[in-house]
Amino acid sequence: MKNASLYNKAKEVLQNNWRAGFSIPCAKLYPFQWFWDSGLIAIGFAHFDMQKAEQEIKTLLDAQWGNGFIPHIIFHTESDTYFPGPDFHRSDLHPQSSKKYRSTGMTQPPVTGFVLEEIYRISKDKEATLKFIEDLIDKVYFNHDYFYRHRDPENEGLVYIYHNWESGTDNSPIWDDIWDTMNPPEYTFERRDTTHVDASERPSKREYDHYLYIIDIAKEHNYSDEKIAELSPFLIQDPLFNAMLIKSNESLLTLYELIGNNEAKISQLKQWQEKAINAFNKKLYDEDLGAYVHYDLRNKRPLRFLSSSSFAPLFANIPGKERADNMIKVMMNKFGKESQYLCASFDPDSERFNPKKYWRGPVWINLNWMLFDGLNRYGYTDIAERVKSDSIEIIDKNGFYEYFDSRKEVHKAGNAGYGGNNFSWSAALLIDLLEKN
Repeated sequence: MKNASLYNKAKEVLQNNWRAGFSIPCAKLYPFQWFWDSGLIAIGFAHFDMQKAEQEIKTLLDAQWGNGFIPHIIFHTESDTYFPGPDFHRSDLHPQSSKKYRSTGMTQPPVTGFVLEEIYRISKDKEATLKFIEDLIDKVYFNHDYFYRHRDPENEGLVYIYHNWESGTDNSPIWDDIWDTMNPPEYTFERRDTTHVDASERPSKREYDHYLYIIDIAKEHNYSDEKIAELSPFLIQDPLFNAMLIKSNESLLTLYELIGNNEAKISQLKQWQEKAINAFNKKLYDEDLGAYVHYDLRNKRPLRFLSSSSFAPLFANIPGKERADNMIKVMMNKFGKESQYLCASFDPDSERFNPKKYWRGPVWINLNWMLFDGLNRYGYTDIAERVKSDSIEIIDKNGFYEYFDSRKEVHKAGNAGYGGNNFSWSAALLIDLLEKN
């Protein structure tokens, strides 16, 4: 295999980050189990250790709450290397939270549905894998039911997130306009992330004040979704988050058809899909920008910025062909210049762009992996290949970092990988990209 050495290094990263029944994203910086990380990590494991891939998903779903909610961090162990930990989040405040695991009271992009389909696609023993999926799929369906039942206050098929950490794109410049509407107190706390990585690559102290304040509001109301919808200053319909849900709906439909005897769930999924895709295209597409944007449900306004999330709907087959063509033109004009690696996490032409700082401009392998799939789906195989080769090249040059500088010249001068090193999903998704000839 071409890049066999890189492939083997990726396997080593995953094996080193494996704990008793789950993976951590990377040592020290992220010492627990994260929701969307776990799903994407399982895709990598499925290529060489199906038992670990399955266990990863089992452990994640074992932490599901009584209302179908799945938390974004599950605190399996004690650790003093991460803040805010379980004592700050207090998941026990919610009457239906897991009694077995301490966790946060927020979630992350719901990738589990499409992850199960990916595991099935990769599997060499389809019969055994389908049996595994059959045992767990109703929990994933229940998670989707939770979203449409509790996170869609206007019953329009689009679910809200109430915290920037739920988006997965934690400190995106998109949220700057939300912070301008808030004035949280100054919190006193000890940051742990900046003891592991350069502070210039992480969110600021003042940003963390906003993050903690939103959690405090949710805690004050025992993480009630209805109260959060009423009171949280951060209430967003996010194109990445909703695209992941729609993509996972599509996968659940495929898998339930394979399993058989699930007509009621199939019918419900089809209803959710039709409503969600219609609302997504009507409400989140910005004609002038030529891509999808976030909608601020609290302040009733679109947040008109281009980011890698703007193109995530390609992965979920949401835009029609003509719209997809326009989106890809916009993406290549803005994000695809010869001097840049695809695909920066924020608009490189914006004054808010920062190619070193977390979600304010660097390239992330998970979004590239989705983009690769979406571009192929719409017939843009040449651009898909560029996304794939860019992803392989930046890992080959720098190592398995959490995220990477999007400017090519920076990679010539030395290390242009940032955040955590030996990062699990960078390794897992590289394996999957290398397997896709």
